[in-house]
Amino acid sequence: MPEKEIFTCHLDMTAMLGIATILLLAGSGVKWLLPVLKRFYIPSPVIGGILFSIVTLLLYEFRICHFTYDGQLKDLFMMAFFTSIGFMASAKMLIHGGIGVFLFLICSTLLILCQNAAGVSIAALCGEHPMLGVAAGSISLSGGHGTSAAFGPELEKYGLSGGLSVSVACATFGLVAGSVIGGPIGKLLMAKHHVVYKEEKSDVSFKDKRHEEKNCHLTDRSLLRGALLMTVSIAIGGLVISWLNSMDIIIPAYLGPMVIASVIRNISDLTKHSIPITSIYTIGSISLEFFLAMALMTMCLWELKDLALPLISILGAQCVIMALFAYFITFRIMGKDYDAAVIACGQCGFGMGATPNAMANMSTFTLANGTSPKAFFVVPMVGALFIDFVNAFVVTGFIKALS
Repeated sequence: MPEKEIFTCHLDMTAMLGIATILLLAGSGVKWLLPVLKRFYIPSPVIGGILFSIVTLLLYEFRICHFTYDGQLKDLFMMAFFTSIGFMASAKMLIHGGIGVFLFLICSTLLILCQNAAGVSIAALCGEHPMLGVAAGSISLSGGHGTSAAFGPELEKYGLSGGLSVSVACATFGLVAGSVIGGPIGKLLMAKHHVVYKEEKSDVSFKDKRHEEKNCHLTDRSLLRGALLMTVSIAIGGLVISWLNSMDIIIPAYLGPMVIASVIRNISDLTKHSIPITSIYTIGSISLEFFLAMALMTMCLWELKDLALPLISILGAQCVIMALFAYFITFRIMGKDYDAAVIACGQCGFGMGATPNAMANMSTFTLANGTSPKAFFVVPMVGALFIDFVNAFVVTGFIKALS
């Protein structure tokens, strides 16, 4: 008996924007109904996007309807988000943060390398495509949903079927796992090494300049300036990417604008010309919401069926690696004291999930054991401003080496 013909429905840019808006509202509503999702910092667009992809999975499996999508608007939102990340990568702030920020950035970079090496190795042992290991490595774990949604299609170009679905599924797992691992690791470190909280005055150097800037008022003029700077970065970055492509150097499209934005930011810091970081941050955050909703609603979940066992193996190993790395490496590099224990606890949050998970881990831990101004400066500084930048280049290197 011939297979039932399936109806194909194409969603253009207008339809994509409308559905994404509905999914953002739906995701917020589900978080309100299920507080556990809020506790694990599952983003609203992730919830809405996954719900839509589940609906499309059922429609596809019952041969009712198959959706195709116009991805131009999604790509624009992706460019805007990663361009905003580039504007946050200030060398001046890295230097201002001192040796603690630099050392923790080294720790986080080493973790990214370990996650990818472990993922690729286990994927090879399971007889799977090596890109599966990268998808279940730093793309989804240290990178989170934003990096997953950006690199997923790139992995598909290099032969990993369902690269977007795999990456997003791993990122969702990581959000939960990172929140569970952090507290026990911090407690074990305190018990094993007998580190105790010592009350001290907060050092004024541990004031997050980004937080100060974010408290500035938004105006129509600052938003316009921010949008113009982002547009210039995207345009110049796009030309750079096209030039590299002409020389057969293929890298993700968003890396060009992100690098150009970083250059503009650091030139601004050197010349004392201010740029509207608050406005850029706001535009980037809004762009991320829509980008995630659009990326996740286009997932093809039916492509995950044959990858369940390899993914479980890789993600289980990644949890062990994260715990051991924080316990044996991060704690020692960061000074083997109470602050180091809090930082190790926080790294489990964003090393497996996202910076908000790290902050939640540390908040819970310090509420019971004592404050740590150093940890609350170092971890968000690296997690929010620098790790995405480093991760993008490391992942690109792995993809090139394995392709």
